[in-house]
Amino acid sequence: MVNVDHAAPDVARKTTGLRRDVGLIGLMWASVGSIIGSGWLYGAEKAVVTAGPAAIISWLIGAVAIVLLALVHAELGGMFPVAGGTARYPHYAFGGLAGMSFGWFSWLQAATVAPIEVEAMIGYAAHWDFAKGFQHADGTLTTSGFVVAVVLMAVFVAVNFLGVRVLAHTNSAATWWKIAVPLGAIFIIAVGNFHPHNFTAEGFAPFGAKGVLGAISSSGIIFALLGFEQAIQLAGESRNPKRDLPLATLGSVAIGAIIYVLLQVVFIGALPHSSFAHGWAKLDFPGISGPWAGLATVVGLGWLSVVLYIDAVISPGGTGLIYTTATSRVSYGLAKNGYAPKLFEKIDARGVPWFGLGISFVTGVVCFLPFPSWQELVGFITSASVLMYAGAPLAYGVFADRLPNHERPYRLPGGKVISPLSFAVANLIIYWAGWDTLWRLGIAILLGYVLLGGYAWYATRKNLQDAPRLDWKAAQWLPPYLVGMGLISWQGGFGGQNHIPLWWDIVVVAVFSLVIYNWARATASKPAEIEESIHEVVVTEAPAH
Repeated sequence: MVNVDHAAPDVARKTTGLRRDVGLIGLMWASVGSIIGSGWLYGAEKAVVTAGPAAIISWLIGAVAIVLLALVHAELGGMFPVAGGTARYPHYAFGGLAGMSFGWFSWLQAATVAPIEVEAMIGYAAHWDFAKGFQHADGTLTTSGFVVAVVLMAVFVAVNFLGVRVLAHTNSAATWWKIAVPLGAIFIIAVGNFHPHNFTAEGFAPFGAKGVLGAISSSGIIFALLGFEQAIQLAGESRNPKRDLPLATLGSVAIGAIIYVLLQVVFIGALPHSSFAHGWAKLDFPGISGPWAGLATVVGLGWLSVVLYIDAVISPGGTGLIYTTATSRVSYGLAKNGYAPKLFEKIDARGVPWFGLGISFVTGVVCFLPFPSWQELVGFITSASVLMYAGAPLAYGVFADRLPNHERPYRLPGGKVISPLSFAVANLIIYWAGWDTLWRLGIAILLGYVLLGGYAWYATRKNLQDAPRLDWKAAQWLPPYLVGMGLISWQGGFGGQNHIPLWWDIVVVAVFSLVIYNWARATASKPAEIEESIHEVVVTEAPAH
């Protein structure tokens, strides 16, 4: 089922330390397994409460946005098959300062997904009597719930210590289940329980365009669709990355988008009218804390609800497992680029970056403290995720200009148009997350500069061999970009001062994005400097032939 190379060349193992054991199916299932997680358990319910039946439009917009970002990543993943790739493309294009920044965004995103999945597991488990004391009425963790959350995080880490081959087999088996259960729920619930009038009975778009756009970030739509980058993060352990990475990236997005749109349609159509008779914002029915399992019970499919409660452990668990893996690989990449101590590069006999795994556990536990409920974590991580993805379109534009003849196993048609468009879309998603989320993200960004910047200063002062070169000139656009997005959000209508009217705010974000995109292209590192950065890392991690 999992395509692994049981005779990976010794030279690859000697040069990278990471073992190239994962084939196309393993890569694709790593991404699909990340996409189909807690998002399917909660996404449809959260989205319809925010946008009404027009949430379907929100999912379609979200899917288009993710496809644009995935297309850019597909070309970059084939060009640079290195571990923790999303953290390293900006490093090649803009030097140390930008590389350090987007590397932190990537790590922050990966490290906080596993806690979200743990929250989802505990939330659904409240159906059983033994777990009712794990959460307060507002969804925050009790003391016993916190202990359970820590244990689950420890399980994720323990499985990862068994090595990438065991992880690939474990994740692949879980992913087959994770695909089968949502598809089964879609078909079984829709047959005999689909009411077309639900889509208009209380208004198709009762909260207008603002509800449709806000649902994309705040209700978990983008969070649900994220995960395609897991194939990119595992590039250093791919058997044939130049062939398999583009296929795995785009294939996983297609599978995830189709499943999520169908889930939203069936969820709306199957609800009894009494559950939303007082308006979609007041949607309520027995068992709504576990939306799909509760719905199955309401329509008389009690046996299916049992399956869904079981899946509520498997689906988020599989996603948390693979993101724990990604966290250690991103920190491995940060250390390779000189932004983090070499300790993060240390691997054990199974080729596992053991210190990075340990730090991912500690970080996951800490995340339960300031962001204890699923919805709060989702809002935070969506912004961190998309900020991470925004670095890829910028790097793409630079490579198209500066490295036109570099080998590209997959060449994106119309890339010079899609790249700036995907950057603008990423910034819109960040903006729609709302000011309340973005100011928290700003604090996390500052923390990253303290940690990584502190190490860079130490490494430079001590004249360490791996001290990063912080290229301020090539990254001169970065501070205005981060501050500018914050100011637009603060003045905008999504939790801000509401000084920028709806629709005009989209124009403002789009124009601002194009300015930053072209500024970044104009001041990026020179071709020779880019080639040097690539040579420093990629040569030692290229697959052996």
